Amino acid sequence: MNIEKFSKIIIQSNLINTYVATSFFSVLIYFVINANLYTPIEMLIGVIFVTITFKGIANIMFSLIIVLFNIDNNKDALELDNVKTRVNGLLSELSLKEAKLKSTLK
Repeated sequence: MNIEKFSKIIIQSNLINTYVATSFFSVLIYFVINANLYTPIEMLIGVIFVTITFKGIANIMFSLIIVLFNIDNNKDALELDNVKTRVNGLLSELSLKEAKLKSTLK
């Protein structure tokens, strides 16, 4: 549950897309500056290859963040939520029993 929220936040922040776009434009600028060293086909293949590579690296980093996300820190919060739910259930049962006893005594 926490990992799902965390991954949704990362995806919605467009951090991965910004990383890939930055790498794309940096490689594009590199090839424009060094245009006399490369043919147009080499530039096109280089830009495509580097963009795909950086997209793969970004996805690997994202998956590693999710895998290495330490859930032990959030374990206490999850247990607290479970305890709150149980206590609320017990309190509602107790109030129902009290209402029954009051109605039977009257």
